[in-house]
Order: sequence, then C-alpha cells, then structure tokens
Amino acid sequence: MIEIKFDKNNNKSIAYDNNIQIGECDYIESQKDWNIMHTEVDKSYQGQGIAKKLVECIIENAKKYNKELTAECSYAKKVIESDKNKKI
Repeated sequence: MIEIKFDKNNNKSIAYDNNIQIGECDYIESQKDWNIMHTEVDKSYQGQGIAKKLVECIIENAKKYNKELTAECSYAKKVIESDKNKKI
C-alpha cells in the first residue's frame, strides 16, 4: 500500500511502499511562500497518480500553515493550477 507522508522538517512530501521510499516532492520555504522545486517517482511506480498525491500533500499543508504556493517544477505547477480551478 502506498503511503504519502509530509516531512516539514525536510521540506518535502514522501511516498512509501511498505517503508521503501518510492517518490518525493521537495520545496524551498521562504517567509511568505513555499516553492516546489522537484517532484519524482521511481520508474516502476509511475502512472499510478503518486506524483499528483505528493503535490496535493504539499498543497494541503501549505493551506494548513498559511503559505502561498509557487512551483518551479512544471508538473507541480500544473497540479497547483488544477487545484485553484476546482469548484467548491
């Protein structure tokens, strides 16, 4: 079972499969925002939506900590835009 964990101390969300790290999404924190720099999933796990879940984990926690969110990572940028366009 794939588990996504948020690691604020190391500025990332991490995907695990039975305690084996299979992906991560890293960000840089400034005073006003978090900038997602990189999202990566192990090749054998790609195509399962794990990268999206990693970015969504960062989005949820940015809201929790009242941080604006930006992304230099092109994939994360698409997910963030999609999240902003969701209807409540």
